[in-house]
Amino acid sequence: MALKLNVVIEKDASGYYAYCPELPGCQTQGDTFEEVMANIKEAAELYLETLPRRDQRNLAKKQIVTTALEVSIA
Repeated sequence: MALKLNVVIEKDASGYYAYCPELPGCQTQGDTFEEVMANIKEAAELYLETLPRRDQRNLAKKQIVTTALEVSIA
């Protein structure tokens, strides 16, 4: 079974930080975008290995939508 997961990536002076909103506690970091993407994929796969089949199937039904919002600043 394949799942599509959302990944949030933040960049700061220390590098990149990534997490999957669907998988509480599944997070990682990396020095480059490519590294953090490889790390979060590995973290998600390991996370999913620990879940019972029932929970894996329930994740497939969960939907998280992300979008951008423009706001005015003073």
